[in-house]
Amino acid sequence: MPETAATDIRTLLANLVRAALMSDDRASALWREAARPTQAGLAADPARVAGLNVEGFWTLAVREAEAPEFREAENQVQFGFPALCPFTLAELTARDFDIDRAVERLRKSAATG
Repeated sequence: MPETAATDIRTLLANLVRAALMSDDRASALWREAARPTQAGLAADPARVAGLNVEGFWTLAVREAEAPEFREAENQVQFGFPALCPFTLAELTARDFDIDRAVERLRKSAATG
């Protein structure tokens, strides 16, 4: 699997997690917008990530999103995202993947503060 495909999955997941963590609607919207082109690229060529184990990338993405430099702005939910990725690879690469719904799904799946 090309490194860019792996990076794209991790980046998409991290941006979704960051959007879910942000208490400020504007900051959340910026992370959602950052996720859109990455997801569109994955949807345009889902075969390049076929067979990918999304769980490892989920763990890395959550760690990346919860990095100390982002913590000050993160107040929407407390840390406690599920250990397993709440999205399948097929969902993440679907042409009709809805970023906003995905962020809401993450907010609901996380432990609230």
